Amino acid sequence: MTDYTYIRDFERLGMGLFVHFGLYSMVGRGEWYLKNCPDADWDMYNALPSKFTVKKNWAKQLVTAAKRAGAKYVNITTRHHDGFSLYDTRGLSDFDAPHSACGRDLIAELVDECHKADILPFFYHTLIDWHEQTYKTDFPAYLDYLNKSIEILCTHYGKVGGFWFDGFWDKPDCDYWQFDRLYGTIRKYQPTAMIINNTGLNALGQVSHKEIDSVTFERGKPCFVDNSDRPRAGETCEGMNDHWGYAANDFRYKPIERLIDTLLVCRENNCNLLLNTGLRGDGTITPVEREMLGYLGKWVRLNKAVVYNAQKCDVTADNAVVLFDGKWYYAVVHDVAMSCDINVARAVERKHIAVHTDKKVTNASVLDNGEKVIVTNNEFDLTPFAYGNSMYARVVRFKLN
Repeated sequence: MTDYTYIRDFERLGMGLFVHFGLYSMVGRGEWYLKNCPDADWDMYNALPSKFTVKKNWAKQLVTAAKRAGAKYVNITTRHHDGFSLYDTRGLSDFDAPHSACGRDLIAELVDECHKADILPFFYHTLIDWHEQTYKTDFPAYLDYLNKSIEILCTHYGKVGGFWFDGFWDKPDCDYWQFDRLYGTIRKYQPTAMIINNTGLNALGQVSHKEIDSVTFERGKPCFVDNSDRPRAGETCEGMNDHWGYAANDFRYKPIERLIDTLLVCRENNCNLLLNTGLRGDGTITPVEREMLGYLGKWVRLNKAVVYNAQKCDVTADNAVVLFDGKWYYAVVHDVAMSCDINVARAVERKHIAVHTDKKVTNASVLDNGEKVIVTNNEFDLTPFAYGNSMYARVVRFKLN
């Protein structure tokens, strides 16, 4: 019988940092610049490796930001659709970071920093390729190229948390991709690596192959995860703004409360959140995204019990979702108001929580400050945030006796 412990371990990671980084970061118009911008200059783009310089401490700064946000894993674009690899392709191609002005294996640098910080590295890898000519002219040869690329990533970077593929929607027939062969390579060298293949915006949560360890909900609300044939996790990938890759003129950033809400909705559905940052051309995080990650991390540190270990359970409640970690229950309440003078903000009613169970709710307290909660007949009013604090969501920890 297959040991699927690694899937439960993945679920306990709770949140990861998605990192889009490549030549497109230098252009600053998103990772689909070559295909979505009518004025895209292919000649200019193909010449970018000669100008691709990355700060020496980029990986350390990135991992520090991930740690500060509360992320337990980092998933980086080792190669995106433009075909440029951040790793040493070891003779497969010269369209990679070691052959650029950077002259370094950037994936090796990131993995090293991840291991130092107890962060698990995951590898995003494109399936489609706009640069490699065999993708259009000799697909069997391209599959050899792709498989050898994955073998390099499997065998030169130590333990890999998982492989995250993207783009099979370009050729939706699964047999066309020879996934048995591709996934077999991963199982051979990295047997406990998560195998994830993004099903895109229009096929949320679908299981595309029996070896898939986690389904995806790209920019969508997580829901049912099909475990009918074997254990399987779920993961939602979401951006802080509209682009995955760095776009200098993307101002549509989500508020912090929405990031918290998205994280909680994921955990309430036993799914992870993979939150994206698009690095600039020199490998640095934009100031706004660095600060957003920091604020999210403040909330995570105060409420980490529901982010990493708790899962949805059979206990229900009015105005809350109840999670359980094997010892404690947690009533998760969204959109909690701040308490203040009526001349400062409009008065908002307190959230009234009623836990539906035949047992008795005891030992109830607010997770973010330890305040005791008075419970009567398994019901209680949740105290608003005290003036000077307003963190959107609160969690009440309790036991059932």
